[in-house]
Amino acid sequence: MKITVGTAVFTATLHDNETARAFKKMLPLTLNMKDLNSNEKYHRFPDSLPAKDANPGKIQAGDVMLYGSNTLVLFYESFSTSYRYTRIAEVDDPIGLTAALGSGDVSVTFGL
Repeated sequence: MKITVGTAVFTATLHDNETARAFKKMLPLTLNMKDLNSNEKYHRFPDSLPAKDANPGKIQAGDVMLYGSNTLVLFYESFSTSYRYTRIAEVDDPIGLTAALGSGDVSVTFGL
């Protein structure tokens, strides 16, 4: 999968699960993503995706996950968490992701 933010393009590897497959069927998608906690961008879908959440323990910069059943989250900082997510994908090389996403809301394109 490709994730494009402005002129920056990142490749990501989709997980082999029902959530990732459902997300892949939605692509390409351009989403206006809101910043939260200066470590993630999120977008709420009007409809739910299949979810099988678990606590990952640690979030890695570049993780693409589903929170609940309808909130897509793209993390740009690594940190420990007690929240539960369903894994969708991981950015293969997240160097430059933080700079590309910036500190506010941003438009992000997810494609194949």
